[in-house]
Amino acid sequence: MLVLIAIATVIAAVVQRVTGLAFVLVLIGPIVIAYGPVQGVTVAVLLAIIASLFAVPSAWRDVDWPRTLWLLAAGLAAAPLGALTAAALPQTALLFLIGAMGVLALSAQRLGRIARHVRGRPGAIGAGALAGFMHASSGLSGPALASFALGDDWPQRRFAASAQIVFLGYGTVSVALRGLPHTPLPELAVLALCTAGGMVLGAFAARRVPQTLARRVMLLCAWAGTLVILTRATASLLG
Repeated sequence: MLVLIAIATVIAAVVQRVTGLAFVLVLIGPIVIAYGPVQGVTVAVLLAIIASLFAVPSAWRDVDWPRTLWLLAAGLAAAPLGALTAAALPQTALLFLIGAMGVLALSAQRLGRIARHVRGRPGAIGAGALAGFMHASSGLSGPALASFALGDDWPQRRFAASAQIVFLGYGTVSVALRGLPHTPLPELAVLALCTAGGMVLGAFAARRVPQTLARRVMLLCAWAGTLVILTRATASLLG
């Protein structure tokens, strides 16, 4: 099982480096199966911090600080509520809630007049608060950030760079709120090395992948993660 999780971690890190997000979206299914919903999410968030740390040096010069700081401020303010919600709600109810928020975030740009609210400073505050809540409760903040990136016409390169700072901030606060995972240290070390290796591989792939294709892959991963959440919630309800 550790070998399978290690492979999934490498793939998730490559996707994260190329698209700017989707590390947890790619990893959430396998890691939750291996470690359970609580510890699995905590491990995924911890590994996502490592991925962002590797990406920040090369992305630093492309960071869009005004947008980034608004997303960070709103997300960090909402993170405690996300952690409290995750602790209070039954697992099935929480999965449905997060899945519904993901669908809403990804569909916002298609909702006519509502789409205009996912732009500028109001859009950054709304998307950031939703992303911070989702990160602290499930690790899945990508859908809300992807929606804002599209609605605000954020260039993919600037968005991908800025997202590393956002994920680093969200992840650090989320781990502080959730606590460190109880996973054996040798397993965490293996997964951390796989994360680092995947980020290095992704750096080479990023130079050869067109921005348009990167945006499509980003959205595909975001939708896939959201649908996985809803599928798990439905299976849990029926079971």
